[in-house]
Amino acid sequence: MGAHNRWLMIAVGLGILLNPLNSSMISVAIARLQNVYSLDFTVVSWMIFSFYIASAIAQPVMGKASDLFGRKKIFLTGLVVSFFASLLAPLSPNFGWLIVFRIVQSIGTSMMVAVGMAIVRIHITEKQATALSVLSIFLSGAAAIGPFIGGVLIHYWDWSAIFLMNIPFVVASFLLAWRMIPKDESAASVAHNMSFRKWLELIDATGIVLFAVGLVALLVGLLSAKSSGHVSWWHILVGGIGLVTLGAFVRHELKTTSPFIPLRTFAKYPAMTWVNIEFMLVNVLFYSLFFGLPSYLQMVRHVSEFHTGMLMLSLGLCSLVVSPLAGRWIDQSGPRPALFASALLMTLGSLWLVTFNQDSHVISVCVALAAFGISNGLNNVGMQAALFKSSPKEIIGVASGLFNTSRYLGTILSSLLIGIVMGDKFSAEGLQVLGILLTTIALSLVLMSWRRESRERGQS
Repeated sequence: MGAHNRWLMIAVGLGILLNPLNSSMISVAIARLQNVYSLDFTVVSWMIFSFYIASAIAQPVMGKASDLFGRKKIFLTGLVVSFFASLLAPLSPNFGWLIVFRIVQSIGTSMMVAVGMAIVRIHITEKQATALSVLSIFLSGAAAIGPFIGGVLIHYWDWSAIFLMNIPFVVASFLLAWRMIPKDESAASVAHNMSFRKWLELIDATGIVLFAVGLVALLVGLLSAKSSGHVSWWHILVGGIGLVTLGAFVRHELKTTSPFIPLRTFAKYPAMTWVNIEFMLVNVLFYSLFFGLPSYLQMVRHVSEFHTGMLMLSLGLCSLVVSPLAGRWIDQSGPRPALFASALLMTLGSLWLVTFNQDSHVISVCVALAAFGISNGLNNVGMQAALFKSSPKEIIGVASGLFNTSRYLGTILSSLLIGIVMGDKFSAEGLQVLGILLTTIALSLVLMSWRRESRERGQS
């Protein structure tokens, strides 16, 4: 790989790491934000919801926008958007404005993720697989060390540092990308020939609005009912509007020619559908621990942000170490044995949450984190391999998009689960209830993996 390609890789890598880094650093900041704004978890959890809902919408939209306006323009614009969001978020006059800047930050970082892989695939022709694997390390590595970095920043500075630390990455990526990413020659003519109305049809603007409004309304109805401690007519009304809107979204997606989420694909390819269901459940499990445990440690066990970040580092390191080993295992034996082992590990980790109490040594938290970290390393490779195995080659692009949607839905559901279980205050009892629910989900994954493996053996 030549010097130009190496600098191109660095430029893209510094940009795409911002999305997973900012999605994971926040896990250690939730407790601090609750204290700063005097809010309960169900309200502060919108820092998580807003980021993932915006990412779920922005990434596929920006992928289509890059075909129209050019990948370099989308990448550079994403860096500019991220710069201003990161600069302005610490100046937020209230929590509502902080959520606004969090959404803007998600959109900006999603713009880079949406086109980063494509830029490398198009402009780096030698050792392309190696280049793409390096970008995957940027993505997974940033997600793995995010809680540790967040813990260090909050411990020595304050929560605002997790936004300001993006600025050096953004500036470095922008300067390199400006020089190293080749200009898109054909994009201008494509954009010139397409009307704004056609563009809205292409991205399925109606579907996006229905999806966002329905999901947000449903979450508001559920979380506000839990936060207030009773169900009122207003909660029922808002939740009902969410359900009706999501129903309208499903109907629209089944009828439109360019759906935001191609739901018909699920019915047409049931094997792929089950992979997506499993992947969604995997993410519910992983992110329930990822977002719930740091807040519990800080608010109930009074562990500092720094030490919480240190403990969470064991999760990321186990995942990073296991991923390449999982690749070799899956190449030899296929994805199912690895996914079955992953489900067992998540079951053990969830059971540990049930047994953890006020008298348990905090360092023992590494047992659950290691179990989930190893399982995450297995899932990172195994679920992707299972997707490729269950999806016909001609729809692999659509399948990958649905796969990412399942990831985001699982993450959103994990935050909803934590909010419903914990409510306005984290407690040891709440962690045990969460552990029981996660154990049930993990056991269902064990059963699904076992049945799938048995079915595949019978077919062979």
